Amino acid sequence: MTTREVEHEITIGAPAAAVYQLLADVTNWPRIFPPTIHVDQVEAEGNEEKIRIWATANGQPKNWTSRRTLDPEGLRITFRQEVPAEPVKHMGGTWIIEELGADESRVRLLHDYSAINDDPHDLLWIERAVDKNSTSELAALKTNVELAHAAETEELTFSFVDTVQIAGNAKDAFDFINEADRWAERLPHVAVVRLAEDTPGLQELEMDTRAKDGSVHTTKSYRVVFPHHKIAYKQVTLPALMTLHTGEWTFEDNAEGFTASSQHTVTLNTDNIARILGPEATVADARAYVHTALSTNSSATLAHAKAYAEQKA
Repeated sequence: MTTREVEHEITIGAPAAAVYQLLADVTNWPRIFPPTIHVDQVEAEGNEEKIRIWATANGQPKNWTSRRTLDPEGLRITFRQEVPAEPVKHMGGTWIIEELGADESRVRLLHDYSAINDDPHDLLWIERAVDKNSTSELAALKTNVELAHAAETEELTFSFVDTVQIAGNAKDAFDFINEADRWAERLPHVAVVRLAEDTPGLQELEMDTRAKDGSVHTTKSYRVVFPHHKIAYKQVTLPALMTLHTGEWTFEDNAEGFTASSQHTVTLNTDNIARILGPEATVADARAYVHTALSTNSSATLAHAKAYAEQKA
């Protein structure tokens, strides 16, 4: 069996401990790493954890389970895929963070892998995926850590939630959000929808939505479905004012029925603020604009989900 070993590295203008901290907390990953759609911590005990990752590899959505060992003193994180995604037979590696100075560190990302049946074509596919993802992950890690270290991100990255109370069955509201292929007929702001679910619970959603001014915007997201309580997503084709948009639809029971919520996390694209909102526009203006646009759409979707669930009840 052929086992390949590769290494990628990058130098980051931030302390090694800050870099380690960002890598150690997997909930950060969809925000930091372009290929990562969603991560769930399945188990955690001491410095050992089991995580499930949904991410793209060569543009195809995949999911796998990994075990990680965290070493905060040695600034290392070792990982081994427990249930790899085809065509990978085994995949593992180590993040190594080295201190170069008070405000500089080197990150080395090591991988070792093999392909099912030692197939040369599959080995090449894995090599490309590892190279592409490692290069983009390290570049994104550098950008995010340096921005956070410079304390400039607070205004640019923000989160908010819209919630409605529903008298009815949470499953019906969940179904409404899950059946996005029917949104064009159910939601006035959605013009066209293309939904694919080749792997159960992992959706590729592309849609054209109408803004208040009548303009139509195309967005593409990957969605991870947890029946019947959560749908997590990450937009990969973004509107001009955003460099990041992740979110979750959640459904929680309470005494009056249940609540349905839409949570958004956004990072603004400062390069396009003047072009979209005018030369005088500020970051605060862009925040307000994006918040209003997203909130208008998600509140409308929640209102329709509420009517659908209450009508069924």
